[in-house]
Amino acid sequence: MGRADKGIIITTGRFSLDAKGEAVRDGVPPIELVDGEKMIDMFENIELGLMPKTVYELDDDFFEEFK
Repeated sequence: MGRADKGIIITTGRFSLDAKGEAVRDGVPPIELVDGEKMIDMFENIELGLMPKTVYELDDDFFEEFK
């Protein structure tokens, strides 16, 4: 408990259940937890450092009749 209105903690890993509970404990400013998955989602959402790419997979069943 301090003078902050909100906190944010970022990790490329995951947060424990205890950490998640502490982040929303009553009587203290909220702490936003950003784990690796959420960070990737945020980067994808605004395309930060990313370029969209379309990927196609071959449909083997379609070509079966041409063998």
